[in-house]
Amino acid sequence: MTTARQNMTEGTACAGEQESVLDAARKMTDLGVGALPICGTDDKLKGMLTDRDIVVKVLGRGIDPADVKAGELSQGEAVTIGADDRAEEILRTMSSHKVRRLPVIDGSRLVGMVALADVAQALPDPQVGNLLQALSTD
Repeated sequence: MTTARQNMTEGTACAGEQESVLDAARKMTDLGVGALPICGTDDKLKGMLTDRDIVVKVLGRGIDPADVKAGELSQGEAVTIGADDRAEEILRTMSSHKVRRLPVIDGSRLVGMVALADVAQALPDPQVGNLLQALSTD
């Protein structure tokens, strides 16, 4: 079975915790992604910022995204996966935390991102179906 390192997208860009949400949204647009890890000035992972966070927590409340820092939207510790964790562990983590993307960590360093589509290719069909069901229910 494959590992997170084998399934991840390397070279993941970050939104700086002091970067405006507007700048982070522009970065998402340029990269064609729906989420970015939030990284601190110490190069450590501080959380995740999703397009949904921007819409619900900023735009939907009438707040100017230029006035909000990405770090203000991080919610506690980010759910991550180890670079050498197997695909089954990615499945369990995504299912239990109901997330579709996981930052991949090697030690304390962010080395990539693994998405639902990445892990779906590495797992047998019934396991992928179970993951999709877990992500679709409350």
